[in-house]
Amino acid sequence: MTSTMITAAAAGTWTLGDRTVNRLGFGTMRLPQHGEALIPDAVPRDPDQAIAVLRRAVELGVNHLDTAAFYFSPLTSANELINRALAPYPDDLVIVTKVGPGRDPSGEWLPHATPGQLRGQVEENLRQLGRDHLDVVNLRIVGSDSIAERFGALAELRDAGLVRHLGLSNIKPHQLAEAQAIAPVVCVQNMYGIGASAEQEEMLRICGERGIAFVPFYSIAGSGRTAGAPVDALADGEGAVEAVARARGVSAAQIRLAWTLRRGPHVLAIPGTGDLGHLAQNVAAGALRLSAEELGALGELGSAV
Repeated sequence: MTSTMITAAAAGTWTLGDRTVNRLGFGTMRLPQHGEALIPDAVPRDPDQAIAVLRRAVELGVNHLDTAAFYFSPLTSANELINRALAPYPDDLVIVTKVGPGRDPSGEWLPHATPGQLRGQVEENLRQLGRDHLDVVNLRIVGSDSIAERFGALAELRDAGLVRHLGLSNIKPHQLAEAQAIAPVVCVQNMYGIGASAEQEEMLRICGERGIAFVPFYSIAGSGRTAGAPVDALADGEGAVEAVARARGVSAAQIRLAWTLRRGPHVLAIPGTGDLGHLAQNVAAGALRLSAEELGALGELGSAV
């Protein structure tokens, strides 16, 4: 499968609130550094390389970027790279950020933000991105406790014009219902990929029924999580993925992305990379259509995420 001239538009479109985006987007979590993301001693990536990837992503039709202020290395942050690479921003570009978690300057994790601290996190994203409003802000959750106070605080910032749309990340179905009683939810960003659990499949289904964009994370990395895709794919139970990829002459990552996008028209993919070649491959995966036989083989995998 060649990636020549294939753009993100090949994956189709969906809406985030009042904005239309191509279903193949770009995640910036690992862009500020080499190797594993979100660790204190991360090795910074050359900013010029990261900027080149971001600019090429937009050239290839990517108009949905996923980021966060806590995506940073000792040298720079993903938000600052986005600002340097793309400002003034294209009219069709939708930047989705998230709040809740935080890291101190050394990279160590802080307690999740209280309702009163969320405004400061929103303002930090605004400052780094150089914007007067945020297109979409996801409230990132850990645990199954009530989110009413925290989501309510973000809803107030939406009413004040600092945020245009709200989403959720890493949530349970009851938390989605709780949030929707407070303000509209345009997207849910949860872990999901080949071999998804019944609980993960349930959230995918619920979002589809409610017309909410479902944005999987770790759909390529699987059990590698912040470290990226496992080096030994077969040891990770991915033999079927590798077999389909070899038969198609594409990468395992492209098969995983094509499978993810096939899960529903409301599913958006946000693969990230710091490599221009991998970026072109990821975008090209939006044009890959898996056969019923291939989908059946992939569906036989056990939980691999």
